[in-house]
Amino acid sequence: MKNYLIAAVLGVIMALNALDVMVDITLGVPQWHIIQESMIVVVSGIGCVYLLWEMRRSSLEMRALAHSLSSTDQQLQEITEDMRRARSRFSETIHQQFLDWGLTLSEQQVAMLLLKGLSFREIAVVRDTREKTVRQQASSIYAKSSLDGRHTFAAWFLEDFLSADPAYQASPGNAGTAV
Repeated sequence: MKNYLIAAVLGVIMALNALDVMVDITLGVPQWHIIQESMIVVVSGIGCVYLLWEMRRSSLEMRALAHSLSSTDQQLQEITEDMRRARSRFSETIHQQFLDWGLTLSEQQVAMLLLKGLSFREIAVVRDTREKTVRQQASSIYAKSSLDGRHTFAAWFLEDFLSADPAYQASPGNAGTAV
């Protein structure tokens, strides 16, 4: 809005000075005065045209940016939806594995909290139980899953994601190492 106001003011200055130059010519005002006022008309005209051109360019640029932002937002929504579906499928896979291992409902809850990275103390607080109970349930989870501990348990679920990384080589000679 400010740019339109400036352009309008420059246009008015140009018009009024142009009228003044015409009046001065008819009145026989000295040549240097007419040249001086003509320069004001030319400079304000150039400024007005440039400002209008710049506003048009900025407007087109803003539209292009808005379109790009809208397109990016749509892509983000699609990615978010894909991530939501992938998270849901991964959660279902984890739950099915818990069932395959024969984990009780309490053990499944503890196992999920272990996967989320909570400590035994935090899990005890969340589940309103003693830390010793959580430790016993974790031991039972590790035994039923035939895994050595918390890190191996978490790695069991993440291994397929890591091996999908091209920087990871899962060959017998370097199993578990990244290149």
